[in-house]
Amino acid sequence: MFTGIIEGLGTLEAINAGGQGRQLALTADFDLEGTKIGDSIAVNGACLTVVRLQGRRFTVDVSPETMDRTTFKNAKVGERLNLERALRLSDRLDGHLVSGHVDGIGRLEKREARANAVLLSFSVPEELSRYMIKKGSVAVDGISLTINDCTAGAFQVSIIPHTAVITTIGIKAVGASVNIETDIIGKYVERFVAGERRTGDKGAEGGVDLSLLARSGYL
Repeated sequence: MFTGIIEGLGTLEAINAGGQGRQLALTADFDLEGTKIGDSIAVNGACLTVVRLQGRRFTVDVSPETMDRTTFKNAKVGERLNLERALRLSDRLDGHLVSGHVDGIGRLEKREARANAVLLSFSVPEELSRYMIKKGSVAVDGISLTINDCTAGAFQVSIIPHTAVITTIGIKAVGASVNIETDIIGKYVERFVAGERRTGDKGAEGGVDLSLLARSGYL
């Protein structure tokens, strides 16, 4: 798990083919002391496992599924990327709970200066925007941001100068693609309300409704 509070930036040094997947070599701008092989690092919001490590340089494997769902399919050597190491139970939860499982790709449609902030408007597939609410949370390239407004297939966020400086969001050009992870809570709520069950139990009836809540003592 992650918080969406970016720890620092890194540079993509090499891209190596691995069947339908890829292997990426990156160098972090910050000290990776305490990191070991097998640890998780969110790279532009995607949870990846460290398979090689030497100082600030580390290598991760990217599966075909991750390649298909993220902007890594178009990654280029020299690209700057947001990095965050996994949350420790003793850490402060300053952003929101981020799994590092990217839901899909969005597109930066507009940048607008507003006092000391910058308003960013993104387009996303409608199946992602259904999990977004005003003042809710969203991870954009791994950055925890608050949604100012949202409609079907679009949302807007506001970033402060600090966020623009320490992450890649400050240098994203209009038209750029970004990794999107919606709030994990909404996905679970939808599944529970729909009454879906585990695989193999599709015939089970039920779900969360007012009657169940009353019987359980919540109403």
